[in-house]
Amino acid sequence: MTVLADLTTLRVGGPAARIVEATSPEEVVSVVHAADQAGEPLLVLGGGSNVVIGDDGFAGTVLLMRSRGVEVTVDGCAGAWVGLAAGEVWDEVVARAVDEEWSGIEALSGIPGLAGATPIQNVGAYGAEISDVLARVTAYDRRTGRVDVIPVGDCQLSYRNSMFKSEPGRYVVLAVTLQLPLGSLSAPIRYAELAGTLGVEVGQRAPTSRVREAVLELRRSKGMVLNTSDHDTWSVGSFFTNPIVSASDVADLPEDAPRWSANDPTALDGAARVKLSAAWLVQQAGFDRGFTLDGRAGLSTKHTLAITNRGGASAADIMGLADHIRAGVQGRFGIELVPEPTVLP
Repeated sequence: MTVLADLTTLRVGGPAARIVEATSPEEVVSVVHAADQAGEPLLVLGGGSNVVIGDDGFAGTVLLMRSRGVEVTVDGCAGAWVGLAAGEVWDEVVARAVDEEWSGIEALSGIPGLAGATPIQNVGAYGAEISDVLARVTAYDRRTGRVDVIPVGDCQLSYRNSMFKSEPGRYVVLAVTLQLPLGSLSAPIRYAELAGTLGVEVGQRAPTSRVREAVLELRRSKGMVLNTSDHDTWSVGSFFTNPIVSASDVADLPEDAPRWSANDPTALDGAARVKLSAAWLVQQAGFDRGFTLDGRAGLSTKHTLAITNRGGASAADIMGLADHIRAGVQGRFGIELVPEPTVLP
């Protein structure tokens, strides 16, 4: 019996009752439909880079997304339309885009996982998000039994969220289509740390190859590029999302607490929103790099937002540390941290 820890970047998770690999969208739909008809629990697993699977494992079918395929149409005006099967390795897609001089996703270099997962939580890093370049998503709707092509405007993408994440289990992403501008220069650099590494001002552009190299350098320095020999990379990346709260909720924070406007023009209440740094909150609540309760699960020695498996950690160890940190931040600042990965009991 396969242990799911072997299929996740955090390296925790118990046994699976059954594992099936699907290498085409048709196979994916067939496996999902069969499980639903049988009333069997189903877990769709891609790169395993954003999930915490419980120590008891999964008592149902685990579907491994292994569909591959890239379809490209290049137009001098519209740019490169890049259709990706859900099982395409994301960083390979970014590397090809840089080589082919398609811009827009270079700042998303080094992110583990597969292409099909990118719209689910609107993957983002260093000021870029998949919503910047996403054109449409092809997904199987388990409620209706249909395969739908969903335009980006209907995907309800927001900070680390989407319709796919808001209704967990309903949709299975089969493919994504990106629209990428043509050129060897990047999208405008929005993130100050990346701009500083590149030696440019925020808002300026740089060669996409240089941006990719700089992002990979930054991610490696924070233990965010997978490396089997480095326990700091035995993680799901950032474990908590940056909290988005009302302006009144930050009144008692120190003046030097990092914060950014996060106003949503579609918000019905019209209230001002502020995004806070989860890493800053964690550290200021007393949890420094390398913090651990038991030596098995601990914060990365490079980055306070990554909870890592130091070797032999269980899912219970990981979640115990996460809960301890959340309680500490809540007690110190009155702000709730929300886990970014999917957590399965």
